[in-house]
Amino acid sequence: MAEDFARAVDDGLKLAKRIYFGHDRAVAAPRLTAPMERSSTSQAHLPSAPMVYAVIPDPGIVDNPDLPSYQPHVHGRCDPPALIPLQMNAIELHVDCYLDTALVTATGSWRVHCVMGSKRCDCRIAIPIGDQGSILGVEVEIPRKSYTTQLITAQDGTELEKTAQPQSGGFLKPNIFTLTVPQVDGGTNLSIKMTWSQKLTYNEGQFFLDIPFNFPEYVTPAVKKISKREKIYLSVNAGTGTEVLCKGCSHPLKEKMRNAGKLRFAYEADVLKWSNTDFSFSYTVSSSNIVGGLFLQSASVQDVDQRDIFSFYLFPGKQQSTKSAKREVVFIVDISKSMAGKPLEDVKNAISTALSKLNPEDSFNIITFSDDTSLFSTSMEAVTSDAVERGIEWMNKSFVVADGTNMLPPLEKAVEMLSNTRGSVPMIFFLTDGSVEDERHICNVMKKRLANAGSVWPRIHTFGLGVFCNHYFLQMLANISRGQHESVYNTDHIEERLDKLFIRALSTVLLNITIEPLQNLDEVEVYPSNIPDLTSSSPLMVYGRYRGKFPESVKANGLLGDLSSFSVDLTVQSAKDMPLDKVFAKNVIDLLTAEAWFSEDNQPKEKITRLSIQTGVPSEYTRMIQLENTEEASKPINTGGKKKTETNGEKQKVISRTIPLQNFGIGFGDTTATKENVPPGFGEARAPDAAEKFVKAASSCCVSLCNKCCCMCCVQCCTKLNDQCVIVFTQLFTAIACIACFECCSHVCCGGDD
Repeated sequence: MAEDFARAVDDGLKLAKRIYFGHDRAVAAPRLTAPMERSSTSQAHLPSAPMVYAVIPDPGIVDNPDLPSYQPHVHGRCDPPALIPLQMNAIELHVDCYLDTALVTATGSWRVHCVMGSKRCDCRIAIPIGDQGSILGVEVEIPRKSYTTQLITAQDGTELEKTAQPQSGGFLKPNIFTLTVPQVDGGTNLSIKMTWSQKLTYNEGQFFLDIPFNFPEYVTPAVKKISKREKIYLSVNAGTGTEVLCKGCSHPLKEKMRNAGKLRFAYEADVLKWSNTDFSFSYTVSSSNIVGGLFLQSASVQDVDQRDIFSFYLFPGKQQSTKSAKREVVFIVDISKSMAGKPLEDVKNAISTALSKLNPEDSFNIITFSDDTSLFSTSMEAVTSDAVERGIEWMNKSFVVADGTNMLPPLEKAVEMLSNTRGSVPMIFFLTDGSVEDERHICNVMKKRLANAGSVWPRIHTFGLGVFCNHYFLQMLANISRGQHESVYNTDHIEERLDKLFIRALSTVLLNITIEPLQNLDEVEVYPSNIPDLTSSSPLMVYGRYRGKFPESVKANGLLGDLSSFSVDLTVQSAKDMPLDKVFAKNVIDLLTAEAWFSEDNQPKEKITRLSIQTGVPSEYTRMIQLENTEEASKPINTGGKKKTETNGEKQKVISRTIPLQNFGIGFGDTTATKENVPPGFGEARAPDAAEKFVKAASSCCVSLCNKCCCMCCVQCCTKLNDQCVIVFTQLFTAIACIACFECCSHVCCGGDD
């Protein structure tokens, strides 16, 4: 899907060369991709900032709506439609950072500069979202029409799809959301507001914000006279009440406010070209030791859950003077046939890197599974240079794909090997791209085994590859054991995301965390129910609902890396200016969805549905729709040769239409794809057959020819052709058109069957 999108943009840029802007143009025509660069087109033309594209199925409609120029008639159609990036007239970015989450709103104006004023085209919005992000909503305003995304229940969505065909809209890639605005007139200005949430990354005591804000040169308006104003507003609420230090920024922000734990910045400028770099910002919360705090907040009147809200955080600090515990690590790797090639190679490289970072007092083992289970060693191996070398050599020989996906035996074997650990932190890393039918049984078995494994039971850290594995099963497996869960939906970033999981899990600084007064409350619900460990590579954020009175003194207790007891006072404060429900919404919905899958109970599903609709965060139990509102044109009346609009003092009538969008939930795994060993990926499309390729080539050949030469060259060439040559070309193109028509008729008559 992403490659098709990028090719469509490349075709659109070629078509855009037909547009004449006169002598007063500010930018050069879009540069065509050189032959040496075409291999990287799929990445170069994917959106690196909020973008809008004109969807062009008929190249004949491409022209300047303000300054029509002579264009030779173009035979054929673009299949798939070309995408011409629209020129942007204004952009404004609002970012509010709370704890480890950023709530982002981008507002901009785009113009359909490439379509005749008498024609229409669809416009496709593309929004790249940052790390672990979630789309929250899109609002579009055009003359006499508006579009707004909303969430409805899955049941209502199913009923709606019986009467209306779902329109294109969803995730092009895991981090790129797209939405189509139907039939916009050429020359129209679109005002678009986009909101999403994303996580801040954390490294060595610093928080990093990175928002896609790199606009290509060809979205700059071609006319020099159009003013271009760029605005960025940033606020930071670290929640600590201590000093926040700014460490770096990509754009020249001006400080507007500084209080304890809070910052506010602004940037406004008239620019010649839009931002060509992502908006990035980093800051640190000064602390050398483990510190924490607790927020209390009353539920709002509109809240679907009227219990009060609490949230506590723990920061690991910059320095840890305590001795690290001995770690016993088991890597469990799925080597079913779907993992062949790059996925398995990336996993092997990541494990090799992790082994090199273990300490001499640590121990490790490696287990592979398909239908059978294979072990590197029958017992845990001490980390020595010789053992690590033998482990890597064993992976090179044993990482050979085979049929089947049998998950329970390797998990049981790993727990058994770690059952007698003393004075160490046992860890299991479980990696798979598949889904099996006994996943709930696996969770129940692991629950029982871990309950008998002592005070420091093995942490199961899970990693899911692709869209065919059940990520909610893996989330549940991690929650049961206080482990971490990481996922990657395509094969581009497997090694990078796996390295991230290994670094986070292997840097544990506080275990078995409990909050002292929670058991004294009348009612309490914590997300996640088993509080995970605190690591030096990421802060810990926990959300909950309660009834009762929170005591003024609250403590977090746990075990340090050397398994000695530790306690820290949590500063209790009211969170009046922090939308905790929105900050934690995605995390809570994911955790509740895992619990709903595991329990097969309808009550959590209903809770997820209400929370999803309230916060705007999509879920497995809601569907996104597009609500179209059209203002009905007022009737003109004749008064002595002058026309007036009849209003009668009433508001114009608004006609509403609901447009269902495609379901873009990740689902609960695909056991059929697992059995058939379908490789992991995101949005994979089937390969076209020979007939489709031929028809596509025939119907698009004239468009491709037009892209190779300019209009004046075409006119000059045609004037030099003799009559016989003209007849030959006419017959040739007529034959090609007939072939395309014949293929279309055969599909209509035969229902698309061969």
